Formats: sequence, structure tokens, C-alpha cells
Amino acid sequence: TGDTVRMKGNNSNGFSKSTSSYNKFQMTGKIGASGNIMSLLYGDDFEGKITIPCVCCFYDMFEGCTSLTTAPTLHAMTLTDSCYSGMFSGCTSLTKAPELPATTLERYCYSNMFEGCTSLTTAPAWPATTLANNCYSVMFNGCTSLVKAPVLPATTLASNCYSSMFNGCTSLVKAPVLPATTLA
Repeated sequence: TGDTVRMKGNNSNGFSKSTSSYNKFQMTGKIGASGNIMSLLYGDDFEGKITIPCVCCFYDMFEGCTSLTTAPTLHAMTLTDSCYSGMFSGCTSLTKAPELPATTLERYCYSNMFEGCTSLTTAPAWPATTLANNCYSVMFNGCTSLVKAPVLPATTLASNCYSSMFNGCTSLVKAPVLPATTLA
């Protein structure tokens, strides 16, 4: 109780390789993750790194970690296909999502990211105004405690970008405003 473990790595080609070849954490007991996730890719040289280097980079990283209580910081501004897909899926003790500052999105980059996070009450803010195919699909599926949806500032949508994003969010009673004028 109260101990801290610090991890870093030199994985500039990514923490995971594909949706069938990926690395993930397994844990028991209440655990809070913190710090900049890019330190797992660039070791001590992670400061200022804001571009995800490869597809599926952090795919399913904490998937099924039911005891994860806090998430690390996600500083990346430029994403790749499926880079954060399923990252916190099934993290039932996660109550707050990390901020998602990226402005350049790619296919499936945030898909299923918080699926089944039944303790998550508020969605993170995001500034992206131009989306990619399936980028937010199924993102909050089954988040039964979600009561506040994110602001969706995008004006240009892509195919299936919001597909099933709030499916099963039984506590969400107010839909977000959709200002998009260019639809797919």
C-alpha cells in the first residue's frame, strides 16, 4: 500500500504491433497509473514527444484491468490507426478519463477505448474538428454510469466516426450538440 513503481521502455516502434500481437498490463489490487505514457516508448527521452509512432501502439494496454483507478496522461497530438483502441476497455474502477488533446486523428484511434468502464461518469474533452473513419466508434459502449457526454466540436465527420459511441449508456439522459455540417 502506498508503494510506487516507475516503468519506462525503449520501444520506439511501439508498445504493441497489431490487434493480434499486443502487450498489456495485468494487475490485482487497487492501482493508479500516472505519468506520461510516452515514457514506455522513449524511456527518459519522452518529453516533447507528441506523435504516436505506429499503428496499434497502445492497443488494449489496460484492457480488463478492473482494479485500475486512474489513467496515465495521453499527451499525443498526432495519432495512428487503432493506437488507443480498447486501451481502457473493461476498466470498471476507472472513474475519470484522461484528457484527449489530439487534433490529428486516424481510423479507429479511440474506438472501444472506454468500453465497459462502468464507473466512468464524465467523458473527456477533445478538440478535434475533423474526424477519421470509426475514430470514436463504440468508445463509451456500456458505460452505465456516464452522465455527461463530451462536447463534440467536429464540423466534418467521417464514416462511422460516432457509431454506437454511447450504446448502453443508461445514465446518459442528455445528448451532446452535434454542430457538424459536413457528413459522411
